[in-house]
Amino acid sequence: TDGEICIDNKNIKDILLSDVRNLMGVVSQESILFNDSIYNNILIGNSSATKEEVINAAKIANAYNFITESENGFDTNIGERGDKLSGGQKQRISIARAVLKNPEFLILDEATSSLDTESEKLVQEALKTLMKDRTTLVIAHRLSTIKDADEILVLDEGKIVERGTHESLLNEDGVYKILINLQNIS
Repeated sequence: TDGEICIDNKNIKDILLSDVRNLMGVVSQESILFNDSIYNNILIGNSSATKEEVINAAKIANAYNFITESENGFDTNIGERGDKLSGGQKQRISIARAVLKNPEFLILDEATSSLDTESEKLVQEALKTLMKDRTTLVIAHRLSTIKDADEILVLDEGKIVERGTHESLLNEDGVYKILINLQNIS
């Protein structure tokens, strides 16, 4: 329970909360969407973005095709909490929002856990693009999500029990290897 959380060697306690929030982007299992247009839901990531930037974010998030195929394109109202969208579509809107924000630090909290296989593949492709060249914390039970991570921390009952790359952890006979084998991932 001792220790510090630091950003660029500054204790997080010494940084304004609004500044910390500006550095971060979050894509969670439950997308936070509003009863508004697809465009405005993406724009929340950066209210000063241009239309071209919103469209580009949608393309990077693998959301552009389903958006342009919908009844009113980017002007389509998605309903309360995005109820008019599938789980995969909601996730891709959330990813587009994070792309538009372009945060220094990205948190992915079970971002693909509730998706079907096809949606997961599209979301994974979008996340791979989003994670490139930025610090990303991925919280996942689906280990396929983290196979390509630079470093993997394995927690068991709240404690770090293993640390390494996918390959190095497979070479150990530990918790990670057991979980990988249970999920049939190589």
